Amino acid sequence: MGTDFSHSDSMATVAVIADADTWIEGNAVQQLHTTAALPHMRHVAGMPDLHAGRGYPVGAAFLSSHHFYPALIGNDIGCGMAFWQTDLSAHKAKPEKLARQLGNIDLPLDEGWQSRIDELLPQHPFQAALGTIGGGNHFAELQMVDTVYRADLLPAAFNADALQLLVHSGSRGLGQQILRRHIEQFGHHGLSSDSAAAHAYLAEHNAALDFARANRCLIAERMLARWHGDGTCLLDVHHNFLEHADINGTQGWLHRKGATPADCGAVIIPGSRGDFSYWVQPSADCSLSLNSLAHGAGRKWQRGECKGRLSHKYSVESLRRTALGSVVVCQDKALIYEEAPQAYKNIDSVIQAMLHAGLITLVARFKPVLTYKTSGNCGE
Repeated sequence: MGTDFSHSDSMATVAVIADADTWIEGNAVQQLHTTAALPHMRHVAGMPDLHAGRGYPVGAAFLSSHHFYPALIGNDIGCGMAFWQTDLSAHKAKPEKLARQLGNIDLPLDEGWQSRIDELLPQHPFQAALGTIGGGNHFAELQMVDTVYRADLLPAAFNADALQLLVHSGSRGLGQQILRRHIEQFGHHGLSSDSAAAHAYLAEHNAALDFARANRCLIAERMLARWHGDGTCLLDVHHNFLEHADINGTQGWLHRKGATPADCGAVIIPGSRGDFSYWVQPSADCSLSLNSLAHGAGRKWQRGECKGRLSHKYSVESLRRTALGSVVVCQDKALIYEEAPQAYKNIDSVIQAMLHAGLITLVARFKPVLTYKTSGNCGE
């Protein structure tokens, strides 16, 4: 199956979903085993997009008992993917024209959106951040169908002749504030799940999930309004979140950090901005990977390395068009190198590892048309 099992010192099981040729850096695997040694940890699973994070790995799921660790979820609580069916013709799509029509969507939504914002999240202190993508690896991307493998597994509303819109964003500054406050008070020790502090964190965590989902919705609606189009959300899933779970009879707290849930129906797994994205149907039993899948291609290089590795070969301008012919809107010169396709793993290697592990069925593949990162120096 191409899956490696081992035990950490704490006897938590560790699984890495990978083929023999799946590239995973040693530091990421070390972080996975270090996390598996935390008290109360029962099972840990690394996805094929596993890569090192700030102390904890990204592209992994962790099951603990009677105790959970907010630091494992990180500061972007609710980060995830929303996939929208638009009514824009793929056949007529001209990326440069679409980019001009879209313009700058970094700034807060104007007052004309207030009633819609209030409908989704009334009187929220972070309302000004709603409808904005943020920095880092967040993006919004128009895509077109490249290949349909299983038309019978696509929703009835799916239109293969239209553009699709994929939005990757999260809870913006809200999640960051929640984590910072938690770390200042409790450090990285985690919380007993029956404590008052745990209940307080969960309430804030769940509110951040609602915020993240509303944010992705408003980003999509904002973009479609600029294109004088309409759309329908076909799926929306978080990949940074905590939930109570029962996996093969083990009850506990399932932490997902850059891991797509495999127990909520079809999901989208994107590549880098110059690569394909896959719509997949999770298998009926994904307990092997703690009911989780990869959330993308996964980083290959650290952000600080990217400009040095690429600037002598690629100009900023050349990175604004990909090998697949799509256009990238990114006016942040540092970010365009950090988020270059070369800095990420090949998405097909990630998908193949999950196929060989029996975790997914391929449904469709999409090609990027226009990727929006930022029209200026966006913040986190």
